[in-house]
Amino acid sequence: MWQHFKKVILAGLLAIAPIALTYWILKITFEFLDNFTAPILRKVHIDIPGLGLLLTLSLVYALGLFVTNVLGKKLFSWGERILTNIPIVKSIYSTIKQITQTFSGTASRNFQSVIYLEYPRKRLWTLAFVTGSSTNEKKDGFYHLFIPTTPNPTSGFFIIVPQEDTIPAEMNVEEALKAVISGGMLAPENHKII
Repeated sequence: MWQHFKKVILAGLLAIAPIALTYWILKITFEFLDNFTAPILRKVHIDIPGLGLLLTLSLVYALGLFVTNVLGKKLFSWGERILTNIPIVKSIYSTIKQITQTFSGTASRNFQSVIYLEYPRKRLWTLAFVTGSSTNEKKDGFYHLFIPTTPNPTSGFFIIVPQEDTIPAEMNVEEALKAVISGGMLAPENHKII
């Protein structure tokens, strides 16, 4: 009886967790964005729920326009250089930027394709992202690979392997990133590994 009760409670928690987390994240985001410009609106005696959110989104849009033009890009890269020279701030900023680029897709555009590689030893396979290719003097083809770590695909390591030692994964970069981040839970059920 107790085991059944625990099993059903756990199933209920697992069912509601994604909904509750989504609601919580959206609520925090909305409140943050709404309260971000609230002091400005209070000074002009305007108190309309959601107006702060619209004003904040307008400011973010204006910032986006600014950083996508030539002057804005230069100023933004100058500001980034300053941040990356401050010891503690550098590690925090760089990590958050890498994670943001991973989820926004800007980092994944640098990956050309996804392959399976027998690594770190025979009969163990890992997903790797092709970042480039090269040839040696004998004209043998090599892949430049980034092997990500789980669950944080922004860290990993770089290796160069013969192209013949790889198998195409037949999935796109986004699917492979989901598989890596989930620790394999969202990996495709079928593959070409022999």
